[in-house]
Amino acid sequence: MSPERVYDKPIINKLGVAPGARVAVLGVADPDFRAALEAHTQDITDGAPLPGTDLIFLAADSLAELASLGELERALKPNGAIWVVSRKGKAATIRDVDVIGAAKAAGLVDNKVVAFSPTHTALRLVIPRARRPATARR
Repeated sequence: MSPERVYDKPIINKLGVAPGARVAVLGVADPDFRAALEAHTQDITDGAPLPGTDLIFLAADSLAELASLGELERALKPNGAIWVVSRKGKAATIRDVDVIGAAKAAGLVDNKVVAFSPTHTALRLVIPRARRPATARR
């Protein structure tokens, strides 16, 4: 029997936060995440994202909180992402299919899931490649 694989990649790397990235945080109140984020970039906005934002972290535990996805997309760089952070397990109040449905309704697609913390999960939403300018497709 082979040993269990151990994943030790820091969460900030799993989330794709590059040094100097422009990031917006909407309601994600995790001190460990915040410390790791601040170690990678100083371009952090709490609340409404600035134009040209690389990554948006949106805390969502209801369908109503997902209604802003279309609006948030307008602030994203074409190859940026919105991470929807929500509770997982028995404490979950929305399911991944709820997030995926809201993303689809907003014209976004999901392409990655990450165990954000012991209590939360994060689902990455992006602008489909076909809707990105040719220079931003990757």
